[in-house]
Amino acid sequence: MIGTMVVDLDHLLADPIYDPGRCSIGFHPLHEPILFALYFGLCFHSKTRYIGLGLVVHMALDSLDCQLTNGIWFV
Repeated sequence: MIGTMVVDLDHLLADPIYDPGRCSIGFHPLHEPILFALYFGLCFHSKTRYIGLGLVVHMALDSLDCQLTNGIWFV
């Protein structure tokens, strides 16, 4: 599940790469809300269960970060 943090490589496409006030949900390509359903769906297949779970936890934590930094809830 730690390997699912590779989804954060899409942060390298942003300019600037790091912005402490930016919410990653909806800004980075692999953090789009429409993909959350795909990540959630991966949890129900035995071969991709841990990948899906890791991605869902990752997106939930990023959503929590958006709430704490910007006051915006996603997911």
